[in-house]
Amino acid sequence: MKKLLFLLLLLTNILISQAQESEITTYYLIRHAEKERSDATHKNPNLTEKGEMRAKNWGVVFENVDFDLIYSTNYNRTIQTATPTSINKNLEIKFYNPRELYNEDFKNKTKHKTVLIVGHSNSTPLFVNKIIGKEKYVEIEDTNNSNLYIVTIINKSIIDSQLKINHNL
Repeated sequence: MKKLLFLLLLLTNILISQAQESEITTYYLIRHAEKERSDATHKNPNLTEKGEMRAKNWGVVFENVDFDLIYSTNYNRTIQTATPTSINKNLEIKFYNPRELYNEDFKNKTKHKTVLIVGHSNSTPLFVNKIIGKEKYVEIEDTNNSNLYIVTIINKSIIDSQLKINHNL
């Protein structure tokens, strides 16, 4: 019995040691919530009431995620989508350029972190594709504001998934 207990403790210590040595980075990527569409010429609209509700619900969805960083493009709709989570986590929203996705600077700043990234229907799937190194995800339909992409990098292994979070708005 003592040998079995010793082996279990030894195995547990080895597993904990390996987990601590692992380099883990996790990205959560979402598109902004519903935007105001009454003026098609307005390039930087705010969220609609429904969009504001969805943004608050994202804050609830991410309640148990320990983010280290929150990134958004510098547009009203993405900032407003990130804000409830930013407030809940007491984190400042940092900005990224949607034309420079997952460059070396971004990789270095987010390495070993858990990161929320709020983008757009075209840039969010492209961002995921850049991270995973494959052309897997396509542009999000304009009426879809509920996709959640999760990419986890453990050492050099990459695991990615796409979820649809219905907020019942």
